[in-house]
Amino acid sequence: MNEALPDLTARFRIKRGLFRRETVEALLFELDSYGCVLKTDKVFKPGDNLVLDLVMDMPFDKIRADGIPALVTERRKHCSNFFYSIDFHEFEDGSPLQDKLARIREVLSRKLSLKSRRVSSSGPLSGFRQMA
Repeated sequence: MNEALPDLTARFRIKRGLFRRETVEALLFELDSYGCVLKTDKVFKPGDNLVLDLVMDMPFDKIRADGIPALVTERRKHCSNFFYSIDFHEFEDGSPLQDKLARIREVLSRKLSLKSRRVSSSGPLSGFRQMA
């Protein structure tokens, strides 16, 4: 969990009093079909339920998966923030939410692949290859 996933955030609302709610944005550090790991300064405990909106910024539009029911399963403190392991509730096969999550994972996989190629091509030996 070194870097946040590129262009992907989770948004959720938490209760702040009787009639007030706060919208929180958190960076994601892992994402698969079963859940995610996010980082925030908000305090939750294992067993808390959340409803997440995953938003991936794209050049011309956003890919969104809104209203994902989730469960906090683990909390690890890091400085003034917490890393939370989040499990998604099971989806029905072929549900629109499952399809949108699959699309986000697919685009994310491509972005990470491109990023790793750029990093490896700008490594210390690339300058020597250009000179030869």
